[in-house]
Amino acid sequence: MSVIAWIILGLIAGFLGSKIVNKSGQGMLMDIVLGIVGAIVGGVIFSFFGASGVTGLNIYSLVVAVIGAVVVLWIYHAVTGRRSSY
Repeated sequence: MSVIAWIILGLIAGFLGSKIVNKSGQGMLMDIVLGIVGAIVGGVIFSFFGASGVTGLNIYSLVVAVIGAVVVLWIYHAVTGRRSSY
């Protein structure tokens, strides 16, 4: 995937992941970073269970990245002790 595709996927996945966990976005830059890290984490999780990770700029990759972003946010909130508004 190109850098532009990673940024687009990261922005969308990070925004959706932070909406699911926090009910609000983290800001554009943090959403991009969260989405990219979430895509990597989601790819590792999906690979562990035998599925493919991020395959390109498509819906499947977006789902993988959003799940990874939710996991990253959940771990972040658990470590820092910050509460999210479930």
